[in-house]
Amino acid sequence: MTTPRSARPRPSDPSPGSLEELAGAPLSLRERKKLRTRQTLRREAVRLFAEQGWEATTVDQIAAAAEVSPSTFFRYFPVKEDLLLTDEYDPLMAEAIRARPAGEPFLTSARAVLVGLVRRMLSEQERAELYERMRLAASVPSVRARMMEGAGQPRGMLLDLLTERAGLDAPTLELRITAAAISAALTETSLYWADRGGRDDLADLLDLALEHLQGLAAH
Repeated sequence: MTTPRSARPRPSDPSPGSLEELAGAPLSLRERKKLRTRQTLRREAVRLFAEQGWEATTVDQIAAAAEVSPSTFFRYFPVKEDLLLTDEYDPLMAEAIRARPAGEPFLTSARAVLVGLVRRMLSEQERAELYERMRLAASVPSVRARMMEGAGQPRGMLLDLLTERAGLDAPTLELRITAAAISAALTETSLYWADRGGRDDLADLLDLALEHLQGLAAH
């Protein structure tokens, strides 16, 4: 007797619980469904990339493994590369930074929030998945190129927050540079971590990188 496809074991099924805990509030049913679909697509994709390689894995295969249609895939990820470069944590970062003291230097706020978020969100499974994503980002030319274009980076979110905190209608050059520098620090830290086999503590590396940025800003 053939086991129905929907009944097969799915050890990689994601749980939105950790994201809900980080957000400090329960997600709506619609938000939970969207989150589950995004995470399932990404985790099935990472599994397939590990099994058969980046080039050999198609969007149709990923969608089938996640039990959704290809059109659903493209609603969540415009291109295959974005599976590796985007996540669900930007809104949490934005709200947490807004909750920091208004007079606090922005780099201090960003460092506290980003390092704290990384420490709290990386379970063993999430750490392994992030490592595989960053390893592919470093080794697959099309993913590296899209990353260098800024895809998946929180630069826009950071710039909005900087502009909001400054009470301006439009960002200045200095604010654009600050947002770009923080975003670049996140990217380069993740790539450095993956280049070293993921053996370091990612939160410690990020703390070091943002401390370095603070030092540069002080001079």
